[in-house]
Amino acid sequence: MEKIRKGLYLSALVLALVNCNSKPSSEQTTAGETATTMVKAPSFSGDSAYAYVEKQVKFGPRVPNSAAHTRCGDYLVAELKRLGCTVTEQKFTAIHYDGRKLNARNIIGSINPQATKRILLASHWDSRPVADEDPINKAGPIDGANDGASGVGVLLELARTLQVSAQKPGVGVDLIFFDVEDGGNAAVAKDKFTGFCLGSQYWAANKHLPGYSAYFGVLLDMVGAKGATFPKEAFSNQYANEVTRMIWNTASQLGYSAYFVEQDGAAITDDHLPVNEIAKIPMVDIIHLQLNNTQKTFFDDWHTHEDDMRNIDANTLKAVGQVLLQVLYQESI
Repeated sequence: MEKIRKGLYLSALVLALVNCNSKPSSEQTTAGETATTMVKAPSFSGDSAYAYVEKQVKFGPRVPNSAAHTRCGDYLVAELKRLGCTVTEQKFTAIHYDGRKLNARNIIGSINPQATKRILLASHWDSRPVADEDPINKAGPIDGANDGASGVGVLLELARTLQVSAQKPGVGVDLIFFDVEDGGNAAVAKDKFTGFCLGSQYWAANKHLPGYSAYFGVLLDMVGAKGATFPKEAFSNQYANEVTRMIWNTASQLGYSAYFVEQDGAAITDDHLPVNEIAKIPMVDIIHLQLNNTQKTFFDDWHTHEDDMRNIDANTLKAVGQVLLQVLYQESI
């Protein structure tokens, strides 16, 4: 994913258009309003989510056209099926910015597929093929424990939690693991996405079901580091303002405001952008961004060889997963 100057997005669209695209929960509250009554949601296990992250990392870097990428993809498909999801594999050939052909697949797991009201939850499952931000060794792919595997781990644990819970949410849930998100290069690529977000661009233009839509979507990216901070990413405010406020308000009521910070963040080119702009589904990006740091946008070990399991904290995974579960159950009432 890539940072875009915040000023660019502010001048791009009128705020009134933003609000038209947002689809709020009937139970949402905003800052200064009376707190929403929280319905009972099951407990999310940060330890189990941690194990899911570790499982992915053990395959090795999940770089397209590699054996590790194939093995991890097969595991994700099998695990989603084991957890009772209806699984769709969307295989396609992605063209890298340097012209190489990449064997790619988006993996979709649907829960309660008969439900007409659907919530889309997503993360990318590939990892960065080069450690371009590493201060010592820029060669070779990275583990991508936080940048990629953390979001997938949260979503797998969410699926497991829903499977074993006696009380199911009344909405349908679609988990989408986007491929080939993290192979771009802003310095040389010439398209708008600079070679990033190839899987989400493909899905947004070729949805896995004809006419598919969702009430709203939530993207997870880099959601596992100790002490992570998730300010309100700028494109999320632009395209899904009311949904963003609802999620952060829910996090605050659950006691997770140290993670979900009431502060506006930078605009990030990420997988939520094609979903918002091409698929026309309002989607929020929960992404680790530095606060008041003009030198770094993302977490310290972003795109380095240090993005390994040492970065992952079960408490952060718990916070993100519990907020998502609460949002799903709030949408059921």
